[in-house]
Amino acid sequence: MFNQLPAAGEPEDGSAQKAGRRGAVRYLQNEAAPCAERMMLGYALRLRREATGLSAYEAAKYLKGSPSKVSRIESGTISPKEGDLLKFFLMYGITEPREQTHLWELLKAASGTAWWQPWAGVAPKYLQAVVSFEDMAIGVRSYDPIYLHGLLQTPEYARALIKRGRGSAEAHAALAEFRAKRQERFAAAPDKKLLCIVDEATLARPVGSATIMHDQLQHLIELTYDPRIRLRLAPLYDYRVHVELGSATIFDFAGRLPTISFAEGYDGGLVIEDEQMVDRRVKAFDALAANSLEPHAMRRRLKAMLTTNRY
Repeated sequence: MFNQLPAAGEPEDGSAQKAGRRGAVRYLQNEAAPCAERMMLGYALRLRREATGLSAYEAAKYLKGSPSKVSRIESGTISPKEGDLLKFFLMYGITEPREQTHLWELLKAASGTAWWQPWAGVAPKYLQAVVSFEDMAIGVRSYDPIYLHGLLQTPEYARALIKRGRGSAEAHAALAEFRAKRQERFAAAPDKKLLCIVDEATLARPVGSATIMHDQLQHLIELTYDPRIRLRLAPLYDYRVHVELGSATIFDFAGRLPTISFAEGYDGGLVIEDEQMVDRRVKAFDALAANSLEPHAMRRRLKAMLTTNRY
């Protein structure tokens, strides 16, 4: 299932196409998922087209293709062929060697084999999209009212959680390995930041066993000292804490791509690019973070949970 819903009120460009404009909401299940490198390439080409004053229809005529092809390239649904990229250079006046090299590198990355390919048979396509965004983003902000974010989970918590899902024992083991690899790659990227709001209700909802939960709480305490992982705890019984935001992960790309929001569901995920929808989620997330416990207070709460033999 793949739905792309254009934002209401967008002007037409004469081609009856939205041509990759910001405004997409895509619900992904197990079809070909967007790739961050491909989206970055399409976004850069779209900005160049708009700077030249060309419509998607005019660009399509130059490429000897259709406006829908330009739209799919600009939205990151497909990658341009090498010959098409050369035509974009000529059409948009992209002559600066550094810019050309950057676009060629994006095309190569988008067309190459992703590091998660060994797990492609067990990882849903929407999860592969999330990992792609996670890899390319400079900052990740996340809140989940049900489970802990994958980058915060201990191996035991991850395995116990994955076992609840569909699939064979072999598939579960592969997914646990995949999650460990994600954590390893994040740890190896020193410039990447994660701001994660942990809901206290998530910690009250046990996974696996008391031992697993005890070790997970201890791990969270240790993570509160990590300068790259900024944790907040959304406490229960606090009238200022509003969690209507629901599941939300926000990816910031430092201008290489507009901010994207992702919401995971039971059997799929919603990729949100619409600027107004993303902005509302960013504001709701920031408000929730501001009213949640900061690391020092979070550590006290977690230690209290351990000392009261909750787990």
